[in-house]
Amino acid sequence: MKIHIAQLNPIIGDIPGNTQKVLDAIARGKEEGADVILCPELTLCGYPPEDLVYHLSFIDAQENALQQIINEARDIMVVVGLVRRNLYHGEKHLLNSAAIIQDGSIVGFYDKQLLPTYDVFDERRYFEPGTSNRVWPYRGKNIGIVICEDIWQHAGYIEFTRYKRDPIIELVPHKPDVLLNLSASPYQFQKPDVRVKVCAKAARTLGCPVALCCQVGANGQLIFDGASIAVDKEGELIGYGKGFEEDHIFIDLENTHAASLENYDSMHELYSALVLGVKDYFHKCGFSRACLGLSGGIDSALVACIAADALGPTNVLGLIMPSEYSSEHSVVDAKALGMSLGILVEEVSITEPFHAYLDLLQPLFQGAEPDITEENLQARIRGMLLMAISNKKGYIALSTGNKSEIALGYSTLYGDMCGGLGVIGDVKKTMVYDLCRWINREEEIIPHSTIDKPPSAELRPGQIDLDSLPEYGIVDKVLEGYVEDNLSRNEISVKYNIPLEIVIDLVQRIHRNEYKRRQAAPILRVTKKSFGVGRRYPLVQNWV
Repeated sequence: MKIHIAQLNPIIGDIPGNTQKVLDAIARGKEEGADVILCPELTLCGYPPEDLVYHLSFIDAQENALQQIINEARDIMVVVGLVRRNLYHGEKHLLNSAAIIQDGSIVGFYDKQLLPTYDVFDERRYFEPGTSNRVWPYRGKNIGIVICEDIWQHAGYIEFTRYKRDPIIELVPHKPDVLLNLSASPYQFQKPDVRVKVCAKAARTLGCPVALCCQVGANGQLIFDGASIAVDKEGELIGYGKGFEEDHIFIDLENTHAASLENYDSMHELYSALVLGVKDYFHKCGFSRACLGLSGGIDSALVACIAADALGPTNVLGLIMPSEYSSEHSVVDAKALGMSLGILVEEVSITEPFHAYLDLLQPLFQGAEPDITEENLQARIRGMLLMAISNKKGYIALSTGNKSEIALGYSTLYGDMCGGLGVIGDVKKTMVYDLCRWINREEEIIPHSTIDKPPSAELRPGQIDLDSLPEYGIVDKVLEGYVEDNLSRNEISVKYNIPLEIVIDLVQRIHRNEYKRRQAAPILRVTKKSFGVGRRYPLVQNWV
């Protein structure tokens, strides 16, 4: 049997466009002699559709699109994901389904049984779990079908849920000759071979090959890396798809060859994820140009590199906005970066408007010593200038704050936090340095002085970040332990050998600044726990 894995990049809600991608995959599969076309989870509507599924016209459109696919699926089997009505059982009116089409006829549906409701997933809000397993005979083979989460519990990779059923075990008596999995599995930093292990476990249990087709592309804050795979019945890799781009993988189960994943470069993967996140956010929303504040610092340098690669250098504007506290080398570094990337660069001093605001506020501030108020005022002037350019010229402003700053509130509401997308809001400061060094691995793109100098907001004379924060190495370890691994403060202190009082202070800062993050730009998620989608903490609480 020959399987065509169609690793597609759907746009949520673009049902005609997504349908055309499936039709193109069918035509391609027929040309190469495929027996089966396997598409990702919820291909027709894109994943995750969220509350769009509550519109009945949205469901009707998928049913109409399915008929188009049926009409073209002659002399071939097509497995495609969609949302459909639940007419028979349970409390929810919808099902996350795979339509099984054979030789121009719909022969049935498989309904996803394990519905994740944790982290970034909220499927029990919408869908009723499927209730049955079976195989689908086609051209002398019995084909098993499951959807994404259905395969993960069996391999022991479900951390927050204990499902009562195991669809893989329930398939054993049906003796499938091959298992197909439709997936929408978000990217996560340093998760290169987990899908191989998950599929290998199912293959060994069922004694048959497994093919997993994963959605690729970014939909809002979630980034899907693709990297679809196929393993033989022993669990050995026999095929895989490219990361971060559409791909078509052809697997001949009667003529397989051992394959191996390419050398894994975690920085390359992370950078590719961020570039795809920006590229798809703009493309799928109908935007084309971005602007950002270019400070000469390392965070804005990284965001400028990502934006230039995602959108093209001529579609990126870097606005240099020096004040009386800005160092000369920062302005020089910002201009040098702009020239290196080939992006547009403009310079507007904020000194005059800053003093105009001080004069305006002087009667109200009389008798009060300068403090963080005056520092934040500079950041807000810069934010106002960026948003003015965004309004006037149609640029989307990119927020340049990193995860470490966002965690501790080391950022200014309506200032450096403003923008339409938080590009590196899930990238810790130490990882920002790693990425910038990776960018410079062959030639100097980001000025070395930008990477080497102590980080500073330059909002007062001689200011550096360490005046207000512990070393970023300490901050990031606490972030990893508390936010990403849910460790207690005592556990973090012991694991990383950090004084408990420092851990307590940093954790308290994280929670004190929840209100800021609620007002921040959407963040591209690249770790297992970002401050954007998937993390829910109360604004008002007295536990911490």
